[in-house]
Amino acid sequence: MSNKAQAPVNTTSQSSVKPWWLGIVVVLMGVVCLYSASKLDNTARYSAIGPGMFVTAIGIGLVLLGLLLLIQIARGEKFEPQDTENAEGSTPMDKRAFFIALAAAFVPVFIIELLGLPVTAMVSFTLVTMAFGSKKIALNLIIGFILGSASWYLFSLLGLQLGEFIPLLGV
Repeated sequence: MSNKAQAPVNTTSQSSVKPWWLGIVVVLMGVVCLYSASKLDNTARYSAIGPGMFVTAIGIGLVLLGLLLLIQIARGEKFEPQDTENAEGSTPMDKRAFFIALAAAFVPVFIIELLGLPVTAMVSFTLVTMAFGSKKIALNLIIGFILGSASWYLFSLLGLQLGEFIPLLGV
């Protein structure tokens, strides 16, 4: 048995680099929203609130949250995975689910003009349910189509045109 003193073990995080980029990205996203909002009307003819009002509010919120995040980073807040009710912080990310959900967010950009809101909502809804682990694809397609159709109809009652119901069919 040796009585040699052991070197102290570093119990702090291996990476002492602060994630400044995260706060800066959130602030920049807010600035982009505010710039975009400057091109939109804050009021509309038929209501007191226009499309620019929401974008402005989101932009202000992102800038404030980004600044708060930068303050937390400056104070030395550690950003580590935390255990939650249904997940452990050490569990690796499910990349398949992430990319399916990401596809659900980007698919509408490419298909809404061609297929219309109901079909686009059907596809996006089904992709999101698949990301959450649902195996009932047919049921999810039906639910997505019903939700998309109801949204299209309710917007048309408000006098807002979202294009044709299903452009490929001329409906």
